[in-house]
Amino acid sequence: MSDDFPLGLLFGLLFLLICLSAFFSSSETGMMSINRYRLSHLANSGEPRAQRVARLLARPDRLIGVILIGNNFVNNLAASIATIIAIHFFGEVTGPAVSTALLTITVLIFAEVTPKTYAAVKPERIAFPASRVLEPLLKLLYPLVWLVNAISNGLLRLMGVKSIDGGADNLTRDELRTVVHEAGTLIPQRHQAMLLSILDLENVTVNDIMVPRHEVMGIDLDDDLEEILTQIRTSQHTRLPIYKGDINNIIGMLHLRNAARFLSRAEVTKAAIVQEAREPYFIPESTQLHTQLLNFQKQKRRIGIVVDEYGDVEGLVTLEDILEEIVGEFTTDVAGMEQDIHRQEDGSQLIEGTATIRDINKALGWQLPTDGPKTLNGLILEHLEAFPDGPACLQVSNVRMEIHEVRDNLITAARCWQAPRRR
Repeated sequence: MSDDFPLGLLFGLLFLLICLSAFFSSSETGMMSINRYRLSHLANSGEPRAQRVARLLARPDRLIGVILIGNNFVNNLAASIATIIAIHFFGEVTGPAVSTALLTITVLIFAEVTPKTYAAVKPERIAFPASRVLEPLLKLLYPLVWLVNAISNGLLRLMGVKSIDGGADNLTRDELRTVVHEAGTLIPQRHQAMLLSILDLENVTVNDIMVPRHEVMGIDLDDDLEEILTQIRTSQHTRLPIYKGDINNIIGMLHLRNAARFLSRAEVTKAAIVQEAREPYFIPESTQLHTQLLNFQKQKRRIGIVVDEYGDVEGLVTLEDILEEIVGEFTTDVAGMEQDIHRQEDGSQLIEGTATIRDINKALGWQLPTDGPKTLNGLILEHLEAFPDGPACLQVSNVRMEIHEVRDNLITAARCWQAPRRR
């Protein structure tokens, strides 16, 4: 009885030490694998376990220090006890070798790989309860942890690591884009598209989405008064720019809601029309969409005139245009204009030369370059480096183009199709 009792006690103590080793190993992996953003959310929501884990992760050097001190202590003690037990059964010569082999396999399976794998898969199940033990243990062993960290941090500074604090993790735009993509069913597909569109606003300028100047419908004060009144009564736009002679000479923006004030009069003059117009709001063509969205909000505007560096009018952009970049098309084409893209029977697309590259890419899923010309006409001319005398063919990226119609120094239509991929 007296001979078996110490041996049974040693076996029990060895089992306990292996369990403690598994605890420390899983705690390390669980703490370092936990989702920091979910942890921050839970901590801000008042979850005490999350707050405790967040306090420990605020200084990862101290957390790792107390875990490794505990883990190394129990592993070394377990090795000593295993050696004593092995010597009892196999003798002083063979016993140490046997204990080393058996303990290595045991610790590797039961105290390292298994608990760490589980902690990596279920970090919260390990980190939250483990923090109850690690926080008081850190206070108890603080002098030893401080000494170990002082030496370790000194070596890290020699290697160029200046800060040891586990500061807040900041996501870059590309990383946030990856998070949205990987959200899966947690974020509906439609919402994912909207979030990604918001991230893209910084990469798009008003010049990319504006209505070009040749498509701008406005009131020319040099026209006859009756013609102007007919245009106002039949206009399918709510706001019209007013200019004199040339669109570069815009003097105001007329909201048709205010037109009732002078249309109800017996006699209408051009001066009365100008009086109801609001001062025009000009926008540099290089303004990014996210900036312009805020500017519209600050200026209490819904429409702006886009100008280039010389002050010439390039087009106009509305608040709705920017919102559609985020949520997609939500209005119908009240003017009933024909679409710029026409599918042909052979699978190709007959595209108007004034169609914008961004709209073509969106509609057809192509990858035509958007960092140069804004329209298909401009893209073709840039690659040809000359105005074509007649029909011509070219390839841009993986899209083949055949000039279909040329009129008044403008490529009005081109037949386009994707080239087959080379195997």
